[in-house]
Amino acid sequence: MPGARVLPRAVTLEGSYHADALSTIATLGGADRHDPRVSDVKAAVAAGHPATAAAGREILADGGNAADAAVAATLASCVAETVMTGLAGGGHAIYWDAERATATLVDFFVAIPGIGGDGRRGEWIELEIPFGVQPVRYAVGVGSCGVPGVPAGCGALWRRWGSMPWARLVEPALRLARSGAPFLPSHARGLQMLAPVLTMREGAALYSPGGQLLAAGDTLRQPGLVAALELVRDEGAQTFYRGTVAAQLLALMRERGGVVTQADLAAYQARGEPPSARCVFAGAELLTRADLSGLVGSLERLPVTGSAAERALALVEALDGPAKGDGHTTNLAVVDGHGNACDVTTSLGLGSGDYLPGLDIHLNSMLGETDLVRRDLEPGDRMASNMAPTLALDRDGLILAAGAAGGTRIRSALTQVLSGVLAEEVEPQEAVDRPRLHPLRPAVHVEPGFDESALAALMRAGWDVRRWDSTHHYFGGVSLVSRWGAAADPRRDGQALTL
Repeated sequence: MPGARVLPRAVTLEGSYHADALSTIATLGGADRHDPRVSDVKAAVAAGHPATAAAGREILADGGNAADAAVAATLASCVAETVMTGLAGGGHAIYWDAERATATLVDFFVAIPGIGGDGRRGEWIELEIPFGVQPVRYAVGVGSCGVPGVPAGCGALWRRWGSMPWARLVEPALRLARSGAPFLPSHARGLQMLAPVLTMREGAALYSPGGQLLAAGDTLRQPGLVAALELVRDEGAQTFYRGTVAAQLLALMRERGGVVTQADLAAYQARGEPPSARCVFAGAELLTRADLSGLVGSLERLPVTGSAAERALALVEALDGPAKGDGHTTNLAVVDGHGNACDVTTSLGLGSGDYLPGLDIHLNSMLGETDLVRRDLEPGDRMASNMAPTLALDRDGLILAAGAAGGTRIRSALTQVLSGVLAEEVEPQEAVDRPRLHPLRPAVHVEPGFDESALAALMRAGWDVRRWDSTHHYFGGVSLVSRWGAAADPRRDGQALTL
């Protein structure tokens, strides 16, 4: 199989990759194959929370396209999934323009702050958080906050591809902020783990009202987000960079010794660029990000066929590598009735523990994700990320849009699900539901129900197989929309909705 080809980057939102699927797949070795599943792209949304999916579906049903629905769903996720993401976070998206047959990555990840500053480092608080089976050290506090990108990313998607009025796209999130969001079991588990951060200051009133942590089935009420989203509606995404929210953010930085400056906010822009990595797998061309994700390299090392034992051995070999960056993340995927697609991954890191007064906007803690700082970075530079929003194409066009949450487990979760859907021709929801593994040398962690012959082969190969008692959000959260249906991850209490 040919090696991954890194494509040149663009710095404007117009940057894109034109896919001539017929010639590309033929040149790179794709072959026709019989697939017994129904092959019909249907408009759908898959996301990490039912309220997020419902927001996207509402916009699709109202005549919006994939960009419109992705923006509405992302804004809703910043209300419903604030244990995982938020308006002051960052992310990456990939967009498929079906009419033009072009794919574009949109980079709106967190930038290093300090443009025009004095070079000092803000206050950090060191914490040890149990992720999965081992504690991981993090730094939070206002000094860990980088320049937010989520509002700019939403604005960029809307300006480039959106078809509905901006205010309409804010409506589902605003309505959710007014009513409160259902607090899901996976979020309750996340809160138990992240309570030292989420309840550090202003967050205590949101996540432990009356001194009791929210539990599954409770309603998460964030009244300040009503005012915040009204500003987003009325001032647009620029409220975070030149408007009312920007002023409040800068005031908090001055009060608490943060590093983000007015020049940082004024300089920040979402960037469009061609997919930076691609490969052919199981007759499909995959377009995604390079950076820290490693998805293309893993798929290239994975055989398309083989026994369960052979595939498990190949899988851990393909995924074996150092673990870096474990912040909480969420993902959503959208396909509209015209075949346009958008996958969006966002994150706050753990969150800094600081909230904008009166707006309930939790600041990101990306500067505290020290494993994401992989080189010397200057103010204005983008941080690295494991995020891997992905498209798959063949001669007939779009096969699927997919992405995952889960930090270092994004690669392992996506590799296993994409292999199931594309190579093994498993129904999408079954592929997402199946037990997963994640290697962390010398151990390989496995969910219950994994093939016993595969586990025996791993033990014979010298791996310490560590069995988990139940499926767990540690193993990532995948959202996927494909020709054969949409799928959302039960590990994150996700939901997939078809129009």
